[in-house]
Amino acid sequence: MLEDIRESSQGLTAKIILGLIILTFAVAGIGSYTNSVDTSVAVVNGEKISQQEFNKAYQAQRNRMAQQFGDMFDTLSNDANYMANFRQGILDNLINEKLIDQSAQSLAIRVSDARIKETIRNMPEFQIDGAFDNNRYLAIINQAGFYQSSNFRDYLRIEMTRRQLSQALVATEFNLPYQEILQQDLQSQTRNIRFATVSAKQFEAGIDISDEEVKTYYQANQARFENKEKVKVNFIQLSIAEIAKGIEVSDDDVAAYYQENIASFTQAEQRRVSHILIESIEGDSDSEVVAKAKANEVLARLAQGEDFAVLAKELSNDSFSGENGGDLEFLEPGVMEEDFDAAAFSLAAVGDITELVKTSFGYHVIKLTELKPAEVQSLADVKVELHAKVSSEKAEEKFYTQTQEMARVSFEFPDSLEDAASEVGAKVETSTWLSHTGNAAPFDNSKVIEAAFSDLVLQDSMNSDVIEVSDNIALVLRLNTYQEAKVKPLTDVEAQIKTILVAQKATQAAQSTIDDLLVQFKAGTDITAQLTKNYASFTVKENVARYSADLDQSITREAFVLPHPIEGAISASTVALSNGDLALVEVQAVNKSEAKADPQLAQQQTSQLAQSAYKSYIDALKIDAQITSKTVAAPANY
Repeated sequence: MLEDIRESSQGLTAKIILGLIILTFAVAGIGSYTNSVDTSVAVVNGEKISQQEFNKAYQAQRNRMAQQFGDMFDTLSNDANYMANFRQGILDNLINEKLIDQSAQSLAIRVSDARIKETIRNMPEFQIDGAFDNNRYLAIINQAGFYQSSNFRDYLRIEMTRRQLSQALVATEFNLPYQEILQQDLQSQTRNIRFATVSAKQFEAGIDISDEEVKTYYQANQARFENKEKVKVNFIQLSIAEIAKGIEVSDDDVAAYYQENIASFTQAEQRRVSHILIESIEGDSDSEVVAKAKANEVLARLAQGEDFAVLAKELSNDSFSGENGGDLEFLEPGVMEEDFDAAAFSLAAVGDITELVKTSFGYHVIKLTELKPAEVQSLADVKVELHAKVSSEKAEEKFYTQTQEMARVSFEFPDSLEDAASEVGAKVETSTWLSHTGNAAPFDNSKVIEAAFSDLVLQDSMNSDVIEVSDNIALVLRLNTYQEAKVKPLTDVEAQIKTILVAQKATQAAQSTIDDLLVQFKAGTDITAQLTKNYASFTVKENVARYSADLDQSITREAFVLPHPIEGAISASTVALSNGDLALVEVQAVNKSEAKADPQLAQQQTSQLAQSAYKSYIDALKIDAQITSKTVAAPANY
């Protein structure tokens, strides 16, 4: 075949085509083919927001929504209008962030490298036993997608700068006492109401839906009837927990570990000392002579039986410890200067006092006040703990070794998982249907889902690379079944569409009926008979609270939106209920109740005012900004 192509390329026709291609490059210029296409989704005062930034924010928000709402979000994501608003909200937020960044830049708000470093070191996520651990830091930021520590520092700098500006805005807000009183009065207010509910269900009888209406609705709502892209995968899994079940640990193993790590089970000797310091200026011979003489006087007075603590309080230039009788509490080696340490740890018995000890601070007299000898936990005391630890370490070691083997074999034999499974003693399992969000563990991990929908697995039908789900679990995936995203055929959803359209028409009929009733009611007509005809009647409720749980929230909200009733006018309206029914609501009286003091109300109001101030600031930035944006579509695979 390649020979045929080579021969054909020597013909006259092929040469003419090649000449035209060369001519096109010559006229248009190669640069026109290599220039990158502008894929930005918005431009804010000349700064672009890239499609990549939008995709990242979209995926993050989608994952949050899926975790929070589960299957409900899957239903919402089938609504094209909802998802369009969802995407627009994400874009608006990115624009707001860009405006804030630009404003912070113009106001010269900066976060120093030292503060960034201090913040990172103090973040509990990066600490082990209360101390910053660099390996943990790198592992966590890598897992979060920051493969260079500088990338994380840049991200943190942006977030801290934004927070600095937003806090400057919101921290200046406060509420006034009269606002608190007004809010309390509104919250404690109750209303006497009556309402009548007209069921939409009663209008469904006799409604006919034509095939054309079904087809039109189907065409207009394709996304609602779309099967999302899904995949089933075969997988092998290694976990430390499972490996640990097969680990055997002997008494000899435990004893050997104990001996190798004896320092971990040894409580070092602890010494509590007190001291009297006579300061001198280092390098100043006169000062040192005077200080040494005073220190020798201290020794002499101690030798005569004077109390060490009293002398420390009277004479020590270390006033902080002097107030406590010179007590320095328990010392660990290396805390003090070398000569001080040597003298303090040479004292043999409680009550012993050193000769003069010279340090850069001056002359010290040191007394041993408490001594706790070194203690070693016996093997018997820690045997159970060590058995678990040795088992865990062996499991971790085997996990690491088997993970490497699993990676090697699954790569060398990419057409099956059986070889890798056999090598590491695992079994090939099959997942349930997986989508891009909302999966059960371990398929809720973004790296696992990325691999499951990768070209390597879907297109090339090969084993995935080893996926480290966590420090304890590793997977390799392989395609089992793939279901592409496609719209369900009309025949499958025809009955569903008819149900939807019947309900819509019934609601329209109910709305028309209750609108007519409202007109008559506000005109002063007695509508009791018409309500009865529609299987409805007024229900009276007195002293309804603003957040009453006894009524449909739509009725309660409408009751507190309606104006106060006045003589000669009826305060009423209609409202749609959560179940699709319609209600006519009338406010008959507004009652003032004694407001109960709420200690948190002032804080809540201040928070609301702060949010309003922040929004106003963003709105003001938008007025003066030049913003262009595009209608954004969902990223690929969504």
